[in-house]
Amino acid sequence: MPEALAAAAASLPARGTVLGFDFGLARIGIAVGELETRRAGALLTLHDEANAARFAAIARLLDEWRPVALVVGLPGHLDGREHALEHPLAARCRRFANQLHGRFGLPVHLIDERLSSAAADTLLREAGHSGWQARKPVLDAVAAQLILQHFLDSSPHAPA
Repeated sequence: MPEALAAAAASLPARGTVLGFDFGLARIGIAVGELETRRAGALLTLHDEANAARFAAIARLLDEWRPVALVVGLPGHLDGREHALEHPLAARCRRFANQLHGRFGLPVHLIDERLSSAAADTLLREAGHSGWQARKPVLDAVAAQLILQHFLDSSPHAPA
């Protein structure tokens, strides 16, 4: 586990809710997880493209769930290297994470999201969502669940 991730996970309390985000230009998938149980679940997908609508919806979720931290997926190369800072989507994900922290004052952790959408698509197909139109509305929320679950599993407090 990278040192930065270990330090981030170690700084978390033993209990509390964490929200995870699969940031995209058209949609944002959101998942919810609990530090005590180390389990994440898909919550919803925001389809608003306007920042004001997105952040208003996120503010409502923060009021409802009262998370202790947020996790944002960061795209990377297949070999594990991070995309360069100038990579358009990586830069937008970092900006989104910075905006979350600035607006809401919660710790925001970035974590590798490599292949999360492909894995989410596979899970949904295996669960019986055979058509793309059936998978598309929940795909990003399931990808956010996988991102958040990876973060929870990477915690030094995760059960063996």
